[in-house]
Amino acid sequence: MQSEYERQLDARAAALATTCVHAGDAKDPGTGALDVPIVLSSAFGFASADEAAAAFKGENDAYIYGRWANPTVEALEAKLAALEGTETACATASGMAAVSGAALALCAQGEHIVAPRSMYAESARLLRERLPRLGIETTFVDATEPGAYERALQPTTRLLYIETPANPNLAIADIRAIVALARARGIATIADNTFATPFAQNPCTLGVDVVVHSMTKALAGHGDVIAGCVCGNRETVARIRDVVVKGFGGVLSPLSAFLVARGLRTFALRQRQQCASAAMLASRLATHPRVAVVHHPSLPSHPGHALAREQMHAFGALLSFELGGPGAIDAGKRVLEGVRTITHAVSLGDVRSLLVHPASTTHSTMPPEARAAANITDGLLRLSVGIESAEDLWNDLEGALAK
Repeated sequence: MQSEYERQLDARAAALATTCVHAGDAKDPGTGALDVPIVLSSAFGFASADEAAAAFKGENDAYIYGRWANPTVEALEAKLAALEGTETACATASGMAAVSGAALALCAQGEHIVAPRSMYAESARLLRERLPRLGIETTFVDATEPGAYERALQPTTRLLYIETPANPNLAIADIRAIVALARARGIATIADNTFATPFAQNPCTLGVDVVVHSMTKALAGHGDVIAGCVCGNRETVARIRDVVVKGFGGVLSPLSAFLVARGLRTFALRQRQQCASAAMLASRLATHPRVAVVHHPSLPSHPGHALAREQMHAFGALLSFELGGPGAIDAGKRVLEGVRTITHAVSLGDVRSLLVHPASTTHSTMPPEARAAANITDGLLRLSVGIESAEDLWNDLEGALAK
């Protein structure tokens, strides 16, 4: 018999399934091809001098140059906007191109950002090390603490950065509260929705100005492409596109766009399976004698459980857990080396389940004190749940924990 959560997942998958398949796609008028062609041309011809001049003035929609626009990439962008419920989207060469381009488009020298302590390490490094060289400073706060963002505000604050659920400890931040604060002060908001995905959460419908994704992860879903995107209203996305794509050249190739679009056709089906399996694994790990803590918002014991129920469509396909007792680091190493069905690798959102030790890999660039402040312990393991049999995954974890 289905649980209430499984029925919720079925409803969410049904709501997105047709959009995943058809949004942005149209039969090619020249060939009748059902898949959007991979247009590899770097430049596009004009019918007349007047058409060319009008194109450069933005008075028509003629294609000019591959760095500026491409039909294959535009088809993907239409699908992304439909999934996130935004006016438009801009595809980028990677998730970090999306994050850095959005931050640089919305902030200038002498301005200030507030961001969570617990977040993707390379995004944190951008804010902590790279942007200060350009005169943009960041204050990191506990995003789960009410009032933390407000207390960190400065007269020069121009951006509130959100990542929820957070990487890698699945901390939940109150999107509506942060948006309300930003709007009252005329400050922009960016939310990294990579962990949640549009299946589990739509930050723009909660008032966020800009959503960024590493499409490398669950959107593409097959571990075979690097890509990112920015979603939001036309004016803001155009501003970001001008910086990251036109200005810095963070261009997504047409072939990569094709691969992401192909992966998105099964996105709802994959996420339905992965979210269900993640909740099951989290529940079982929470009662395992060798596991001290499990981080997944499906668990009533999770501090953000009630808030996640309010602002998320599903609890997501990522979880993390900490081994208890002395020698947790060595025990974690044995688990990593003991799994057989699960793959020991970085990244997430793949059809394969991936297990990683953040402190020594994905978050190793964070200073130890920053990791401690973000509650990223040395014994923490992060699991990205794939589409394998949930029972096979559990048997694999249980066997590795027994070692």
